[in-house]
Amino acid sequence: MKKIFKILGITLLLVIGLLVAIPFILESKIDSIVQNYVDENVNAKVSFDDVSLSLISSFPQANVSIDNLNIVTLAPFEDETLASAKRISFDMPIKELFKSDGEPLVVNDISINELLLAIQTKANDAVNYDILKESDSESANTFSFDVKNYDIENSAFTYFDESTQTIIYVTDINHNGKGIFSEGISQMETTTEAKMSLAIDSTDYLKDHSIKLDALIDLDLEQDKYTFKENEGFINDLPLQFEGFVQLVEEGQEIDISFKNPASDFKDFLAIIPETYRKNLENITTTGEFVVNGKIKGLVSDETIPTLDINMVSNNASFKYPDLPKSVSDISINASVKNTTGYTKDTYVDINTFNFRIDQDNFRSEAHIKNLTENMLVNAKVDGTLNLANLSKAYPIDLESELTGVLKANLTTRFDMDAIETNAYQRINTDGVASVSNVVFSSDALAKPMQISKADVTFNPQTVTLNNFIAKTGQSDISATGSIQNLFGFLFSDKDLQGNFNMNSNTFAVSDFMVNEDEEATENNSKSIESKSAIKIPAFLNCTINANANTVLYDNLTLKDVKGQLVLKDEAAYLNNLNSSLFEGQMALKGNVSTKTEVPTFNMELGINSFDVSKSFQDLELLQNLAPIAKILKGKLNSAISLKGTLSPDLSPQLNSVSGDALAELLTTSLDGKKGELLNGLASKLNFINLEELNLDNLKTSLSFENGEVSVKPFKFMYKDIPITVSGSHSFQNAIEYNVTLQVPAKYLGSEVNRLIGKINDEEVNNISIPVSANVSGTFSNPEITTDLSGGVKDLTAQLIEIQKQKLVGKGKDKIKDLLGGVITKTTDSTAQKNETPKDSSATKPNEKGVRDVLGNILKKAKKVKDTTGNQ
Repeated sequence: MKKIFKILGITLLLVIGLLVAIPFILESKIDSIVQNYVDENVNAKVSFDDVSLSLISSFPQANVSIDNLNIVTLAPFEDETLASAKRISFDMPIKELFKSDGEPLVVNDISINELLLAIQTKANDAVNYDILKESDSESANTFSFDVKNYDIENSAFTYFDESTQTIIYVTDINHNGKGIFSEGISQMETTTEAKMSLAIDSTDYLKDHSIKLDALIDLDLEQDKYTFKENEGFINDLPLQFEGFVQLVEEGQEIDISFKNPASDFKDFLAIIPETYRKNLENITTTGEFVVNGKIKGLVSDETIPTLDINMVSNNASFKYPDLPKSVSDISINASVKNTTGYTKDTYVDINTFNFRIDQDNFRSEAHIKNLTENMLVNAKVDGTLNLANLSKAYPIDLESELTGVLKANLTTRFDMDAIETNAYQRINTDGVASVSNVVFSSDALAKPMQISKADVTFNPQTVTLNNFIAKTGQSDISATGSIQNLFGFLFSDKDLQGNFNMNSNTFAVSDFMVNEDEEATENNSKSIESKSAIKIPAFLNCTINANANTVLYDNLTLKDVKGQLVLKDEAAYLNNLNSSLFEGQMALKGNVSTKTEVPTFNMELGINSFDVSKSFQDLELLQNLAPIAKILKGKLNSAISLKGTLSPDLSPQLNSVSGDALAELLTTSLDGKKGELLNGLASKLNFINLEELNLDNLKTSLSFENGEVSVKPFKFMYKDIPITVSGSHSFQNAIEYNVTLQVPAKYLGSEVNRLIGKINDEEVNNISIPVSANVSGTFSNPEITTDLSGGVKDLTAQLIEIQKQKLVGKGKDKIKDLLGGVITKTTDSTAQKNETPKDSSATKPNEKGVRDVLGNILKKAKKVKDTTGNQ
């Protein structure tokens, strides 16, 4: 007995060893078989990671697995993935592994995991799945299928037809089949679960509908005929029973299938609605019937489709959700899809009746659609009243805010899609009226809800007329009239929304129409302003708005009597002839803002007339940066400013990007000396100037700016009889570099200078003046000021002493002119002076004590400046 067990043990170990060893020996052979099959039969790029063989996991069968299979198509679908699978497994008898090369392998079971299949058809009828090579070689038939079981798990399928713009998505596919497929006539039992979406020409007909199917299928492999028996499927929760057959023929597929819903409860209709919208139907109460039935019969070929006769009827139905106070009643539905010719273009949809009632509000509609796949023809009618607040009380709609208001409509429309595409408005016939009243509308694009008191619209064949629109949001009130030229082109195609509107407002607060950034930041503190998406002008808008507002509130500005035209087009806003009262003056503005690029841009021309200088430079950030010193001015300003640059996400100018130029004119202007550190600093250096007597009337200057730097061209003004010239530059960060030049008559330079001039007693000397320069750097709030006043006065004093000496010895007027030279000038007609080189007077030194006395006096304050009380 021990010997027998020993033999059995050795035999078992030998078998196990062979089961483990054989795969390593045969894997390379199988890999070669698979690769040869691909090369000989498939016209595409096929790749896979590995081919593995196991004799244990599927014993007594052998299991062959292919991992990470990818099939990539060639032209005209070059480098596009047709199919991919994480793993494909085949079970076959072990004896199949020992067949010689060229003999077909018999496969019994197939398992496919995470298959992704993408089918495409181009407008020229080219298809991406035609990848099999034509071959008469028997050696190409390397595999023979005698399948008893197969399954497909966690897979997906997509289909796109370019000519009809049909898109089908089938996801979460789990499908399996059992049967014997090798016999001439046999049966297959299948189960399928998936989610399906269907869209035709951008219209969703199914959206994530749950599909279930249990089917028993008779297989007639000799006739390629598949007959459905005892079949039941579900679309969402709607059960359908169907029967019939599909047969492969030379021209295509012959189909003869009929279906119906086994029950007639109206709840079956609600089950068709996608799960996202239909909510929980378990406890819903319904009355009335719902019947759907249909027949699909005919040939599917390159030129034809089966004829269709699909009908859906419901009468006197109602439903009520247990947790909602209202019900929907008097529901009548009569709809059908038909095709009697077998040609796609002759398919039509009739919605003869779709009526319902909520409380006392009745809503009635019908629609007839023909020529679906070519130039679709639409004929529809809507007539009824809806209290919008009742919608959420009768149906579980998820709303961010509660709907209120009443909608009334009585419309008929007849059009074809080609008319919409080509703007052939004469073929778009829409008549009727629609109105809403007391509607509260909320949107992410609005900071506050909009209360629409009334909106009346009249439809006619050419245009849609907005007869009246009255609304309020936040502080803003709006009333508008206007017209829309292509509403249907916007609704049913990709056309822009074209229109012209007249808008009036008593108060228009810009902040009411922008999202509150502080609230956004509160929701996500980690999100910086820079990371937010910029405000975009919608690409579909192509309209003109003529605006008139008594008051416009923008940031800290209050604009009065605003009038102008706004054109929205190509993701840009164009301002034309915008006029407003602001800062006790008038403003005119034209230009554009574009959000078409990633970083928004602007280009503007601004005209200013009689602005209050102090107010405007205090409240306008742009003016503050262009001329910070202007905040101390009192008076009126005229200016013309051209500027362009980029905008931040909230459409405010990014100052460092702004460039342009400006021309400014000051009218009847004085200085507020208490506010200006810069001028107070100059006054302390130039003690002969009294700021209160500074004359800036009719001062004109021009400046240019770029990359945060402002350059001011030289401009002149007078202080009494002292000409003053100013030029320089500053940055938007308030760093300054300016030069101030004054032609100062000698009489302002102290008593000693005046005493010397009096002694000389000559007209030429009485009119002399000297240039005094002041260099200003630092910042406007902390300026650094240097002058050459001391040196100029010293030179003048020395010259006057020398002139007095020369005059005493009788040199006369010509010698005086020579001594004054080019440094000292006259305030009278300087052109009369001859350009003579003065004689060198350095050899004659002035009396040093006299010079010290003169400098000591003139560097002191020459005269006291009157204070604001008038005291000396």
